[in-house]
Amino acid sequence: MSSLAIVRGRVEPIVGEPIERGIVLVDRGRIVAVGDMDLDIPHGYRVVPADGCHVVPGLIDVHTHLGVAEEAEGWAGDDMNEMTDPNTAHVRALDGINPADLGFRDAIAGGVLAVNVNPGSGNPIGGQTVAIKCWGRTVDEMVLRSPSGVKSALGENPKRVYGNRQQMPSSRLGTAAVIREGFVRARAYLDKLAAAEPGKPVERDLRSEAIGRVLQGEIPWRQHSHRADDIATGLRIAREFGYRLVIDHGTEAYLIADVIAEHGVPVVVGPLISGRVKVELRNISMAGPGILAAAGVTIALTTDHPFLPIHYLTHQVALAVREGLDRTTALESITINPARIAGIDDRLGSLEPGKDADLCVWTGDPLDPMSRVESAYIGGRLVYAYDHETRQGVFSS
Repeated sequence: MSSLAIVRGRVEPIVGEPIERGIVLVDRGRIVAVGDMDLDIPHGYRVVPADGCHVVPGLIDVHTHLGVAEEAEGWAGDDMNEMTDPNTAHVRALDGINPADLGFRDAIAGGVLAVNVNPGSGNPIGGQTVAIKCWGRTVDEMVLRSPSGVKSALGENPKRVYGNRQQMPSSRLGTAAVIREGFVRARAYLDKLAAAEPGKPVERDLRSEAIGRVLQGEIPWRQHSHRADDIATGLRIAREFGYRLVIDHGTEAYLIADVIAEHGVPVVVGPLISGRVKVELRNISMAGPGILAAAGVTIALTTDHPFLPIHYLTHQVALAVREGLDRTTALESITINPARIAGIDDRLGSLEPGKDADLCVWTGDPLDPMSRVESAYIGGRLVYAYDHETRQGVFSS
């Protein structure tokens, strides 16, 4: 793994002010220094010119179904939902990811070098999420944090799935009851573990183990909710059981932005490039992220890939900027904010010494739809380069 000096580009570290003509030094897969052209380049470093380009940390989409909802594979590649029980907290997205999914290459070509993979929203409690890099032969070498949360769903999807079967939950109140019951059982399980006598192990309960990690504050509860009333239900249940909540989708979150800000709960917004294909999306608005951010809510933007192809992440963010989202916050919403939400900000999300050298060189402003990724590095290794002659991206073998 070679030592690199990426020089003379506009460096956007995210944490700190942009450097118009900057240098990023990379050694052994990590960033060792970021500075202006006065920064000394040690002997033996390979110099990579980035004149006229922007050097940006790898983007992060913190709510995707990459690898578990494979593209162009039909039912054979659909491992997003285990819709056989309303509480499947014990299933792991980790066990369904195929690194050969075409979406991973699309992600890298679009500057997205890490993602959080979630189970689907068919169940009130859908399973464990995982944060991974977008490059690797096996998912095990891609993992950044596992689990990185537990997925839960309110609103139309679980109500439709189980209502069609004439079983609980067939309503919003039934969905909330399933979630609350899961937390009650997990709390009882934790209490049983704490009271167990030495040498008398408690029989394992994989569902309660997963939810117990949420109750203990190890990982967040990832609450799928579009409508304002469903978001309020998510906040209410979180207050009752005292766990760390993240609102996913949040289509109508901007309607109660002040309430969400008061609770200090982050919102992962999107996808915003969508038709009003169901009732929950009636009030979808590109202005939503800007309203939330102005109210003091921490936001991240998502494509919910494959529902919006992941390489359109920056296009979506650019449209949000057009509708009032501050550009600085916009870049944070696809870098450091999702890194913090997924609990991987010690490694990714900004260009800082000690962090993984996962970064992209863009031909221009990454929020300009005319810009493209010129080259992408993961762990300091060049994994993608754009060939202007063939107008195709070339991936490392």
